[in-house]
Amino acid sequence: MQFTDSAPIAGVRLTRDGYAVAEVRAARTGIQQYAGVEVGRPDLAVVNVYRPPESVFSADSMASYGFKPVTINHPAEGVTADSWKSLAVGVVGGDVVRDGGFVKVPLALMDAAAIRAVQDGTREISMGYVCDLAFEDGVTPEGEAYQAIQKDIRINHLALVPKGRAGPHCRVGDKGAPETGRDPAPINHGDRHMTLKTITVDGLPVETTDAGAIAIDLLRGKLSQAADAMTAAKTTNDTALAAKDAELAKKDAEIADLKTKVLDAAALDALVAERASIVGKAKALDAKVVTDGKSNAEIKRAVLGDAAKDKSDAYVDAAFDLKTADIKTPDPLRQIISDGGGSVINAASIRDAARAASLN
Repeated sequence: MQFTDSAPIAGVRLTRDGYAVAEVRAARTGIQQYAGVEVGRPDLAVVNVYRPPESVFSADSMASYGFKPVTINHPAEGVTADSWKSLAVGVVGGDVVRDGGFVKVPLALMDAAAIRAVQDGTREISMGYVCDLAFEDGVTPEGEAYQAIQKDIRINHLALVPKGRAGPHCRVGDKGAPETGRDPAPINHGDRHMTLKTITVDGLPVETTDAGAIAIDLLRGKLSQAADAMTAAKTTNDTALAAKDAELAKKDAEIADLKTKVLDAAALDALVAERASIVGKAKALDAKVVTDGKSNAEIKRAVLGDAAKDKSDAYVDAAFDLKTADIKTPDPLRQIISDGGGSVINAASIRDAARAASLN
């Protein structure tokens, strides 16, 4: 079942930004009275509902107070993520503690209208919550009779109301109970009246309020998530770039290797012409000289014989050029035609020589 009850707010302080913060008694143990129709018993005019300490101060119930929204009066239904933006005027902090027979929580009001309402007298607190309600007659340890008992209390929101069920002990801005005849304590202005806590941010001590500490912890969590996401993205990107760089390097190596193996057309023509000229001149000087499988330098040395022994390549080139200066390289095709086809063996030899020169 869904319930509401009330308590006062004490020691309200205004921050430099105009927010109001306080520590409040939000709920209590003991008997609270409900109309029978409120709790599903229209046959009873009034029902005494008992809130035992084991229900009010259970770990699960206490934990349910933390970070719940604050509203002005109770909404028609419980506050949810869909209605929070239009209903919430503040938030309950996470430092929920037991204070005698009360539950005490930090409270922060961010809405200016809500703060004015507190200043104008709307100072009692009423908790909106759900619980299991067991109808059973009994008597409290203090000797009060009840007809129902609350179990499994779970908080939904905290409402600021003119008057609440929890009574005058649960009130905003009141250091003492109203029955003492004292006026509500004034709201203190300025951060110098606030109770601050010191937290460490990036190695530096920072003094802040409970609400500030909550906000800083929230931002820390978001920054940590953002840093983790950035690190993961960078790792993925670096891995992809490294793989692409390796692929490009492999391609570059393949291209460089191919370039060393491929000659352009002009260079190839020049090599073939040079080879044919050297072979032709060598054959003109010595028809028996072996040119197959020989380099140009080896052919020149073979033709020059002992004159090229122990001589440098430059000397051999010059000597060969001088010795063959007057020799005209024969045209193999013209020679075959002039021979009338009778020199087949010689033509084949010349053909093989040209082929070898081309291959070399």
